Amino acid sequence: MRPRSPTQKLPLLPLQAVLFPGGLLSLKVFEARYLDLVSSAMREHTPFGVIAVRQVVEGGKASDPNVFEAVGVMAELLEVDSPQAGILQVRARGLHRFELVGQTHLADGLWEGQTRALDEDEVVAPDTHQLETVRGLANAIGTLKQQGSEPFLKPFRFEEAGWVANRWCEILPISVAAKQRLMELQDPASRLQLVDDFLRSKGVVR
Repeated sequence: MRPRSPTQKLPLLPLQAVLFPGGLLSLKVFEARYLDLVSSAMREHTPFGVIAVRQVVEGGKASDPNVFEAVGVMAELLEVDSPQAGILQVRARGLHRFELVGQTHLADGLWEGQTRALDEDEVVAPDTHQLETVRGLANAIGTLKQQGSEPFLKPFRFEEAGWVANRWCEILPISVAAKQRLMELQDPASRLQLVDDFLRSKGVVR
């Protein structure tokens, strides 16, 4: 049995969105505590953890620790711009998944997570019957580029089931909860199969 990886403390950036490994995160930051998080990560060249926030039930608050999902993704800054005072435009890349094993609410309002790295996707090729889904993603990338949008980072890895599944998950019109469950799946082949099934059910691929 493989030994468990050691834990690592990470500043947490809670979002109502899911970041996938290899994914591009682009957002505006204006809250003082998260401006500090980004400034620190930029100054010290350190990663941070992106964690999705579950839907807050009535009577609950978004600051409660139990509204965080159990699995997030470590991120590294790619680019930071300041279009105006007090606002940072951030681009970051998703690295690997982590399990959130504990969290601390710091005095400055930030959450610090005790995290444990999860295994990266095994590199497996898409199944033969999933090739239409692979081609569909390539077509979607071309269409988005023509519309002036490039939501994916290069290099494109169409030969990897996990990469194809992750990129589809980022652009599919599905709930944050559904994206979270897909991101958590350890088996990339199963993740791509679920995406393939969804696309076929909607007539996107045949």
